[in-house]
Amino acid sequence: MHSFQRPLLAAAILSLPLLVAAHDQGNDDSDRPMTGKGLAPLVEKVKRATAHFKNISTAQNEGWVAATPCVSGPTAGAMGVHFVLPARVGDGQVDGDEPEALIYEPLPNGAMRLVGVEFLVIAADWASKHPGTAPNVDGHLMHYVGEPNRYGLPAFYELHVWAWERNPDGYFSDWNKLVTCNKQAAQ
Repeated sequence: MHSFQRPLLAAAILSLPLLVAAHDQGNDDSDRPMTGKGLAPLVEKVKRATAHFKNISTAQNEGWVAATPCVSGPTAGAMGVHFVLPARVGDGQVDGDEPEALIYEPLPNGAMRLVGVEFLVIAADWASKHPGTAPNVDGHLMHYVGEPNRYGLPAFYELHVWAWERNPDGYFSDWNKLVTCNKQAAQ
């Protein structure tokens, strides 16, 4: 192998994880429909596991509680209102059938529309139960959020799944430009 080929080969090998991560974010899936065949397997799993929570009363009756007001960004869109199941947040586990948070978009009439979920695990809890492994949900690596953070949580890992609202930036992007907090009723 020529000496100039080695750096090129090394660069190609080192860039593979970046290409895989970019594909993993669902960027190629943003034009796919939100129903029917062709959804990412994790999106299909989330839809099956959360369909009964489209009615927010069902979620509340099962112990889900509002954890955030409507989370929005200045240019990136919004995340929505997060309802969490407290027992799942501190368990150090993630399971594609059991998200830690349901995400709702507020509507002008005071109703809430289910738009997605968030998988969340406290970093220290994960490390104590899974030393040396990166947290993932069905093969999708989770994003690390250090502390301090806007949520007042210790460092954690998270992954959004936009199962009920199309996201132009992909199924697993944190922010969704099609979700808004502008319709939230005054507190």
